[in-house]
Amino acid sequence: KSMVVSMNSLVKELRVIIRIAKAAILQSLCPKSMAVSVNSLVKELRVIIRIAKAAILQSICPKSMEVSMSKKHDMYINYDHFYKKRRRRGSSKAFKVVFTIILASVVGVALFFTIKSHINFEDSDKLSKQKDAAGNNGMEDKVTGKDPSGLNNAGINSEKIAENDLTETVPTPVVTPVVQNPVDTIATKERIPVKAKGIYVTSSKAGSEDRNRLIELIDTTEINAMVIDVKGDTGKISYSMNSPKAQEIDATTNQIADMEALVGELKEKGVYLIARIVAFKDPYLAEQKHELAIKNKDGSLYRDNNGECWVNPYKKEVRDYLVEVATEAAVIGFDEIQFDYIRFSTGQGIADADFGKEAGTKTKEDIIIEFTKYAYEKLKPLGVFVAADVYGTIISSSIDAGLVGQNYVEMSKYLDYICPMIYPSHFGDGNYGIEYPDLEPLLIVRKVLNASKEKLAQIPEGEHRAIVRPWLQDFTATWIKHHQTYGGEEVRAQIKGVYEAGYEEWLLWNAATKYSVDGLLKE
Repeated sequence: KSMVVSMNSLVKELRVIIRIAKAAILQSLCPKSMAVSVNSLVKELRVIIRIAKAAILQSICPKSMEVSMSKKHDMYINYDHFYKKRRRRGSSKAFKVVFTIILASVVGVALFFTIKSHINFEDSDKLSKQKDAAGNNGMEDKVTGKDPSGLNNAGINSEKIAENDLTETVPTPVVTPVVQNPVDTIATKERIPVKAKGIYVTSSKAGSEDRNRLIELIDTTEINAMVIDVKGDTGKISYSMNSPKAQEIDATTNQIADMEALVGELKEKGVYLIARIVAFKDPYLAEQKHELAIKNKDGSLYRDNNGECWVNPYKKEVRDYLVEVATEAAVIGFDEIQFDYIRFSTGQGIADADFGKEAGTKTKEDIIIEFTKYAYEKLKPLGVFVAADVYGTIISSSIDAGLVGQNYVEMSKYLDYICPMIYPSHFGDGNYGIEYPDLEPLLIVRKVLNASKEKLAQIPEGEHRAIVRPWLQDFTATWIKHHQTYGGEEVRAQIKGVYEAGYEEWLLWNAATKYSVDGLLKE
């Protein structure tokens, strides 16, 4: 009886060892496909142990075994048969015990090496697949530039697996590549809104001593902002900008020798600085890269009434170039980016131009809105405000909006400021019920801006809506029949129209930067 107890303990310990081994094998090394075969091998080993136990117990203590085995209902071996047979033989109990133990040991060792061999084969195949997968990922990262570190993940993984000698689970490291965005290196500045009352300044004036005259205007009047050409109507950039795309086509100039110093000087005086960037009227880029230009159906470059080429707003490369230029202006210290000519040409023959396949699925308005949203999302995180100049006539004319691609309401959703050019001379006779708009500056400005308020009321209260900051006329439109000479009185009348319509900001345009000082309040 004491031996029965001892043997039971040994068998229990052996069972524990088997369970631990099985768990380690299945959890650490075996793929799912191998689980079934290992289970079968372990079951066979259990059966052999039970047979060995039965034989040992029967030889030593037959009666106790008979009672014990009668309780098992999941065994399909006739142990009574073994008992009777052994009883008839009358063999030595000691010999049977030794023989059974040796047999069980031999079978156990054989099963161990069989399982080990099977495991090594399966895991070698798994390791080979891991190396292949890691190698492919490494190549993909090299091609796409996702892994700036240049580390070979396959080497790291295989080294770790060899180190552990397949004795514990080694999870494959999950490496999340970090793509460094150049914009992330720019220190974001706080966006502080300013109620701008500004003037347009050409790059040639800003880069010459004549700028002192304009700075004096800021020092002595209500003017507090400057709209300075960064990328002008010709497509050239006014200073030596650190833009790879601009440098590639040699688009930079030295009209402003030291833009950084100029920005610093004006900032010290509290001037709100707006970078004017002409968007799709870019004859220089169009001539340098014909594939980015608007073309006629015969493949030749489209030219407007002045013989100038325009770039195609449907081209992503064009949109990326504009955002890159704007980003550099933000970096150097401008408070606001203002896109001008953010529209299609209205020149003769534009209706027959070929804009490419994308024009078949997107309207002119669609693509201008798409660019506006794209630029806003890229530039806002840099701490600059984003604005766009639009035709004043699009506020009330859906026909004009469709021709140039400017949707007043939709663009306002993706801008900080929208700047309608409501020059009285730009409205036809009879517009807004005014016989000759150029002769009624206060009335036309007030009526147009009231229409603007009604239009933008389509945007639900609480949703983002651009602030309206109109461009006003400080020049004489001699090319129209019913015009008048514009001076301080006419400029002040327009400003009054802005205030009467409920708006607070405005900009003055004069291509020669000669402004009517007597129309401005002194400070």
